[in-house]
Amino acid sequence: MPSEIPDAQAAPNYDLATMPALRNDLYLRAARGEATERAPVWCMRQAGRYLPEFRAIRVENEFFRVCRTPALATEVTMQPIRRYPELLDAAIIFSDILVIPQAMGLQVEMVPGKGPHLPEPLREPRDLARLVDQCRGFSADRELDYVYKAITNTRHALAGHVPLLGFVGAPWTLMAYMVEGGGSKTFAEAKAWLFRHPQAAHELLRRIAAVAAEFLVGQVRAGAQALQVFESWAGELSPRDFSEFSLPYLAQIAAHVKQRCPDVPLTVFAKGAHYALEQLATETAFDVISIDWTVNPAEARARVDRALRGAPGRRRVVLQGNLDPTLLFADEDTLRRRTAEMCTAFGGGPHIANLGHGMMPSHDPERLRVFLETVHKASRALR
Repeated sequence: MPSEIPDAQAAPNYDLATMPALRNDLYLRAARGEATERAPVWCMRQAGRYLPEFRAIRVENEFFRVCRTPALATEVTMQPIRRYPELLDAAIIFSDILVIPQAMGLQVEMVPGKGPHLPEPLREPRDLARLVDQCRGFSADRELDYVYKAITNTRHALAGHVPLLGFVGAPWTLMAYMVEGGGSKTFAEAKAWLFRHPQAAHELLRRIAAVAAEFLVGQVRAGAQALQVFESWAGELSPRDFSEFSLPYLAQIAAHVKQRCPDVPLTVFAKGAHYALEQLATETAFDVISIDWTVNPAEARARVDRALRGAPGRRRVVLQGNLDPTLLFADEDTLRRRTAEMCTAFGGGPHIANLGHGMMPSHDPERLRVFLETVHKASRALR
């Protein structure tokens, strides 16, 4: 079982009192379960390769250079806000989940046309010795300070227009990349670790969870107003293995962050883990559960509500999602109809509209505009 996450080491102070006052708090109110006049809406990967202005920056800048240069990260974060100023209700800092493996000592490259590549992955338990950790003076605040600077810069650039989200990758997802050396169709290497070396797997997951929790708290200190944890490869695990190798670490991170930052909304996106809705709602402290497009929103709402009835003391858990991203390739009439159907399926209660996964490089930015406009209209009608 995972051990307790240690407190963060001494970290730089960021003067949140100087941050511009927030003018659109729709996302934050919905994430806290409050009634809203319509569903707030934002999109995972809303700053990215589907935008020509992003591609222009990438012509002269390697991917992780953009992540590591606060001015560039701020510029990219602001691009969709400028393009859809009255339609998006949140910004999410431009970064990558793999900055944590980098900070822990692994080399991570972003290969054009291929995606992330780790040239020296963890192949055996003895490879854990290559990682730096808190026992040897490691500090997420020191190693990832460039993300904090980008968050602070972006809060000022947003001028209170919408709240700013921070994020991390979840332990199992990061472990999968660290062992596989990149993406995979089967994640055979990473899953083999779980079964051949369970003790070492738990040790690695524990270390990642400690860094992720410290990093999230640091993002709040730097100015993040809400947070999301991406368990992108949850669906690669069976329900039994999710319960052992993912859920405890998600719960541990959430408990630590809520203890330190109780008023900051916290979201989990466990893609493919439709079987774990009840566990995520009752066994973790997440305020929002984001669901992918394979889950029926009405059924998800009913399942979560049933589970919470047996867990007194829990405030309502909000759902986020969940339009299939490929519907942005459909004609406008189909996209409008299916988006309205999605809003209706979530009902009139607190709901944060989003895609069921991230924006794709070949998406037309104008189709995203149609999605955003339809959410505004359809969700307002439901209220």
